[in-house]
Amino acid sequence: MKAVISGSFDPITRGHVDIICRADRLFDELVVGVAVNSAKNGIFSMEERVDLAEAAVAGMPRVSVAPVEGLLVDFCADQGADVIVRGLRFGGDFDYELQMAHLNKSMSGIETVLLPAGREYGTISSSVIRSAASNGGDVSEFVPEAVARALRAKFPTVRE
Repeated sequence: MKAVISGSFDPITRGHVDIICRADRLFDELVVGVAVNSAKNGIFSMEERVDLAEAAVAGMPRVSVAPVEGLLVDFCADQGADVIVRGLRFGGDFDYELQMAHLNKSMSGIETVLLPAGREYGTISSSVIRSAASNGGDVSEFVPEAVARALRAKFPTVRE
């Protein structure tokens, strides 16, 4: 069975990687779909986010990375995916993801699997990482090494 886990991944965090690793154990193939979220002020281009996601999953042979254009359900159909995987951190995430799961199921018949975030990184979000890094904070314990390097390049005041 093939699954897609999507997000803006701007940047990809250790919390994202945890969900990806856990989903990798559940499915035969997993595609990390890097999407655009127009409601977010991103710092990395699509190409950079795809590259950083590829670096983060480099040791996972059944996981691939691809940019998402348009509707997620159309991307899933193009990929031949049977399932959408989404991570949950808080109750608000559940409310939103449940709405999206119902919409996606109605539009395409695709099922959604919701995985709770692990305790270690469950409170970390890309927006918190962006904010901390842009103000000089060391976020290296919360992101893969390639992301930490990319953030230091974007924000030279980031401490190590």
